[in-house]
Amino acid sequence: MLKGKVSVVTGASRGIGRAIAIKLAQSGSDVAIVYLGNKEKAEQVKEVINSLGVNCNIYRCDVSSYLDSEETIKQILADFGAIDILVNNAGITRDKLVLQMNEEDFDSVLDTNLKGAFNMIKHTYKNFMKKKSGKIINIASVAGIMGNPGQANYSSAKAGMIGLTKTVAKELASRNICCNAIAPGFIETDMTECFQGNDEIINMIPMKRMGKPEEVANLVAFLGSDNANYITGEVIRVDGGLAM
Repeated sequence: MLKGKVSVVTGASRGIGRAIAIKLAQSGSDVAIVYLGNKEKAEQVKEVINSLGVNCNIYRCDVSSYLDSEETIKQILADFGAIDILVNNAGITRDKLVLQMNEEDFDSVLDTNLKGAFNMIKHTYKNFMKKKSGKIINIASVAGIMGNPGQANYSSAKAGMIGLTKTVAKELASRNICCNAIAPGFIETDMTECFQGNDEIINMIPMKRMGKPEEVANLVAFLGSDNANYITGEVIRVDGGLAM
């Protein structure tokens, strides 16, 4: 389905990003893994992907840094020749009520989750325009649709990512480039470990279970494929009905 394509996935050393990187590789795409904190886990994902018979490199990058992102994209383009699919998945949380949230808590989440996506799109923009094809997939959140107490920073960043998605979709549509967002709900990852098995949370979800990272990854693979060439500017929830 994606044979001959090159995908870039940020935050790909664990959780949803890991599942996305592996799914894209299973679909035939070469993969550039972008990580920040854990080289060992990034190497482990690389080993899994290489075993699938496609190319994979890892790149340490602070996506919140304009210059670091620029240098990383330059290196990926030098190594792979082009980029066909960009998945902006990197994200952090610093959850607190607004009363307790300080400026650094707010800024750090916006810088990584929203500015990081902008940086990666900015530095791949000319690549996509030159190719006159490509897919940009932003991993947002139902928190950016609904809001969530204790997550003013995270919800703001993810709502901003939805606005960024729609704007980029409109800017690049005439070049045959699609930009969409996926809004996961409660997905079983390290980030949501404290909620797993919480009956109050489970009862909020109409499907009465948390999602699997692979369920997000499956949608990424579809949106990255030629089957989704006429879908752009969309925000698709993977949340078991939570934000209905």
